[in-house]
Amino acid sequence: MAAFIPFKLSLLLTLLSNIGFLPETSKNNVGTFPPTCNRIECPSFDVIQQGNGYEIRRYNSSVWMSTSPIQDISLVEATRTGFLQLFDYIQGKNKYKQQIEMTAPVITEVLPSDGPFCESSFTVSFYVPRMNQANPPPAKGLHLQRWKSTYVAVRQFGGFVSDYNIAEEAAALQASLEGTVWSGAIERSRKDDATSVYTVAQYNSPFEFSGRVNEIWMLFDLEDEFLPVQV
Repeated sequence: MAAFIPFKLSLLLTLLSNIGFLPETSKNNVGTFPPTCNRIECPSFDVIQQGNGYEIRRYNSSVWMSTSPIQDISLVEATRTGFLQLFDYIQGKNKYKQQIEMTAPVITEVLPSDGPFCESSFTVSFYVPRMNQANPPPAKGLHLQRWKSTYVAVRQFGGFVSDYNIAEEAAALQASLEGTVWSGAIERSRKDDATSVYTVAQYNSPFEFSGRVNEIWMLFDLEDEFLPVQV
């Protein structure tokens, strides 16, 4: 467990720092496997399709520990607030006083406001390790999200996540999906459950200035029989 402590602290620092002004140009790299997932546990998925500027994944059923919705005008600030709660949780501030290994990514679900200066709603979540999923320790102010098998449209980008690039990356993912079967499925899912418009996934520590992988996720439901045939 001691081997994971530096990573835990470094991930905490990246969310507590003003990451919008750190270097590295944002780049979209479809299909890049986040290097972080070679070191710590990440949720498992199958790649269904790689398209022009996007990837479609099917995540296996999983459990996430989530904050209550956080109202803020800044994704960076809301993620910082939520991650502090989750960091305390994995350090033992839970009903069982149990320490839990760090995983990746930390995700922030975004329900944008209607105006440029209005608060949006953000929910920050931590993927519960497989060894804890059968009986995750409960904690005040946090709740479980139990995912069934879930489809996700993904856009990857490099650099550091900031309030200035997130909306742009989400719009680029939306544009790349236009005219595909996935776009219609996403819209139908939003009508059924408008809890978020997109999700931001962060994988890296602050000391990794190159090869950074972040992702925009758009979650949706889709019956297997409607999957397009790969050619």
